[in-house]
Amino acid sequence: MFECVINISEGRESERLAAFSLAAGNSLRDLHADPDHHRSVFTLMNDPDSLSRDVRHLISQVAATLNIDEHHGVHPRMGVVDVVPFVALHPEQTDRAIALRNETAEWMGSDLGVPVFLYGHERTLPDVRRGAFHDLVPDFGPPRPHPTAGASAVGQRDILIAWNLWIEGISLSDARHIAREIRSPDVRALGMSVRGAVQVSCNVIDVRQTHLSTVYDRVQELLPQGGRILRSELVGLAPRLVLESEDQARWEELGLRPDSTIESRLGR
Repeated sequence: MFECVINISEGRESERLAAFSLAAGNSLRDLHADPDHHRSVFTLMNDPDSLSRDVRHLISQVAATLNIDEHHGVHPRMGVVDVVPFVALHPEQTDRAIALRNETAEWMGSDLGVPVFLYGHERTLPDVRRGAFHDLVPDFGPPRPHPTAGASAVGQRDILIAWNLWIEGISLSDARHIAREIRSPDVRALGMSVRGAVQVSCNVIDVRQTHLSTVYDRVQELLPQGGRILRSELVGLAPRLVLESEDQARWEELGLRPDSTIESRLGR
């Protein structure tokens, strides 16, 4: 069983998102749409052949519908299909996840004409964002962005947690300072301005070693006077072990729910 967590540059138009959900077929297990980021995260899980089919249907529909030149949102993006990571839910199947990544990237480059940058064991996603079309040339597809679809990063990675902290009473520069302070090899973070508040947006890379409560408490310590965490937001799904590693009394504070686990969406 494999996961693909497709990030697209559309988070506002419900009719478009409904059409994209249909295109994702029975592999779709979760949709997280964010109108402020103007971004949606489609979590697909299935066996390799079914997953590959549904991933391609979704990507084709998005690439045919959206125009990156018309997109405005606070989250960094390179294209309408911005990030396509493949995840082996069983670590011994990592090689197959890499093959799914490579097959999808080659197809996007050749059939859709979208330049694709690989990430995983070669380089990180932040490396791609920094270097695309400068220090890095696309691994597949044309050497310049598609006129409407832009470019895409297609990767293979382990399970990670995408997680946002909404904060009031601080400035954007405060949020960016906090994001810099909590960054580590296991935590990526950005400070953003969202709807009159600010947000520290995190990717927790090593979910076995880094607890969400530890990150939350560190942010709390770094808040200047008058700052307050409004809420936590899980983006997509988390493995059950993340909930099991936290005090249940803190689940709500951390934005965790038993029905937002990978296992619950697979019926396990």
